[in-house]
Amino acid sequence: MEKYKLYTVLFFCGVSLFVLLSSHSYRSFELRTSDLYAHTDTVNNVGWIAPASADSIINPIPVTKESVSKGEELYSMYCFSCHGDTGYGDGPAGGSMGVRPANFHDQRVIKQKDGALFWKLTNGKGNMPPFKEALTEEQRWQLIVFLRELGKSE
Repeated sequence: MEKYKLYTVLFFCGVSLFVLLSSHSYRSFELRTSDLYAHTDTVNNVGWIAPASADSIINPIPVTKESVSKGEELYSMYCFSCHGDTGYGDGPAGGSMGVRPANFHDQRVIKQKDGALFWKLTNGKGNMPPFKEALTEEQRWQLIVFLRELGKSE
């Protein structure tokens, strides 16, 4: 009989731990912890700042119909699931990450230099994967060209 009491106590401890971990207050704590690491979070106004040296990197790709089109193709393959079809950070996968992906229409993103966006795209952070190995340098710049055009639309 003593054995069953022990298992009952362990069972209730396990259930209590599960409830605690899945509760709203735990989720809020998780977001605050993420904020400490300065992920891009346009919901909570927390920024992800690239190193100052990134601002001096200049985009070598001119804005043409072709570069915008290639950037749009890349966006559709790699970015839309988190950042959404129109770049508001409302993609189907983005909402489940705990920290909302960047909104490319937000002034904080628009005001960043191309080099800073390129650095972030290259290196990634947190839920944002690094694309240094997945995309060529040219493709990453084409994405920046498209993101700039996307940010202009409302």
